[in-house]
Amino acid sequence: MKLAILADIHANLPALRTVLESIDAWQPDAVVVAGDIVNRGPRPAECLDLMLERQRTEGWRLVLGNHEEYVLHHAQPDAARSGPEFEISRPGYWTLQRLDGQVAALAALPFQQSLAAPDGSEARIAHASMRGTRDGIYPDVADELLRLQIGRPRAALFAAGHTHVPLIRQIDDTLVVNVGAVGMPFDGDPRACYGQLTWRGGWQAEIVRLGYDRQRTEQDYVDTGLLDNGGPLAHLMLMELQDARLHLYRWRAAYQAPVLAGEIPIEESVQRYLRAL
Repeated sequence: MKLAILADIHANLPALRTVLESIDAWQPDAVVVAGDIVNRGPRPAECLDLMLERQRTEGWRLVLGNHEEYVLHHAQPDAARSGPEFEISRPGYWTLQRLDGQVAALAALPFQQSLAAPDGSEARIAHASMRGTRDGIYPDVADELLRLQIGRPRAALFAAGHTHVPLIRQIDDTLVVNVGAVGMPFDGDPRACYGQLTWRGGWQAEIVRLGYDRQRTEQDYVDTGLLDNGGPLAHLMLMELQDARLHLYRWRAAYQAPVLAGEIPIEESVQRYLRAL
């Protein structure tokens, strides 16, 4: 049995197309998309359409990610449309507009997917962990926490994304795999990333890295209007794509609280962040 798992596409269409070519050539028995198809990148509608088409025509299984939740929040009738909190999340509102309000497919996404291995054991896939869509599994996680994150009853395979940093780790009777990110890795390697899982009397995992046309994606940030209309944080998102490192998390740690308190405009906070690099 061959199982492909991809996550964190983040509306990066060239990266997604490259991964699809690799998956099609590998010919897995099943494919799971572990969340964050949209948001943080410039082509959300195109990426979502591709994944929904694969769901309809090839039985691909999709999972809810925290960035789908962010877009769904903006779809609520009482969601803010101004103020510091809105400015921080403006890329999510831009994504909602690009989806033309068609969010029913996002709202229908399940929290997890489970498949049966040839021996009947469970392969369980969620976006981050069984504790929530933002509870990521990082390479240095302690065993005690990891056991909580993969949940009970224990599965033979637990796979996730969210952190944008891949890992393969055995704990007790569970193989834990973070498949990294298709669209925006954060481990210093900018290539698209996904997981190939193979059953050979037990699960074996390989992280596949693929070069793609990143210049096309960078230009998409301009051509689609994300840089102009996604707010100041869209520029940090582009930087994350370019150097495969976190910037939004570092910006939040330093500036989110004063921006929300009205002590500093968000535009100035981003300028200060960039000057400090």
